[in-house]
Amino acid sequence: MSSTVEGAAAHAPTASEYIKHHLSHYSNHHQASVVDFSIINMDTIFWSVLCGVLGCLLMWMAARKATSGVPGRFQAAVEMVVEMVDNQAKGIVHGDRTFIAPLALTVFVWVALMNSMDFLPVDAPSALINFLGLGDKFPYQRVVPTADLNGTMGISLGVFALMIFYSIKIKGFGGWIHELFAAPFGIYMAPFNLLLNIIEYAAKTVSLGMRLFGNMFAGELLFLLIALLGAMATTFGFVGHVIAGSIWAIFHILIVFLQAFIFMMLTLVYIGQAHEGH
Repeated sequence: MSSTVEGAAAHAPTASEYIKHHLSHYSNHHQASVVDFSIINMDTIFWSVLCGVLGCLLMWMAARKATSGVPGRFQAAVEMVVEMVDNQAKGIVHGDRTFIAPLALTVFVWVALMNSMDFLPVDAPSALINFLGLGDKFPYQRVVPTADLNGTMGISLGVFALMIFYSIKIKGFGGWIHELFAAPFGIYMAPFNLLLNIIEYAAKTVSLGMRLFGNMFAGELLFLLIALLGAMATTFGFVGHVIAGSIWAIFHILIVFLQAFIFMMLTLVYIGQAHEGH
């Protein structure tokens, strides 16, 4: 009996191994270098698509059950979100919002659902996979797509493509090229203007993805550190785990929806700026 206990203790992960395991992705192959564009994080793709499908399903259910009478709680909540997003779109984008307002709503709901995956207990996904006997096939599983830089940069690259699209659509291809070289200092400063505009586009795209990733990754890491407090067989460990975990969980609810709102607002701001000249 004692040898069994000693063997289990010997195989128990250390704090660093525990964190490393939970921060590892289920990928198509092992990353051999700092930059490797051949790596595909399967878990990020799966959970982000699942959240997107769930978001579409929720919006479809709200539209299907919508009534002109007194709305239920679900319909009222959806109407509040739709009205909030539409009002923000009206105040920021001066032009046709037929596509932009639904886009902003999609971004908000999708990012909010992906962020909300962080509400799951940190060990729940791994425990479920092991319970189903799939631990060998899926040794790693990260369920928060926005805590992966690849996921957030993928969304921000989509916003970047929309910025270019609307700049060309509103100003024409020639007008957009002229703005790249002539704004903001005039055509005689064309090389400097081009450099500044390229930096501006790059800064918008990178900061949009990095901001969401940084906040969600930090939140996920803090949850792991708080979880480790519970592993301490002391009064401090137990009390710290419960109190710190409860406080951070409540605060994290605000972060989850605030980051979705900020991402949606910046998307509207960047697309709105594409409608205007310098």
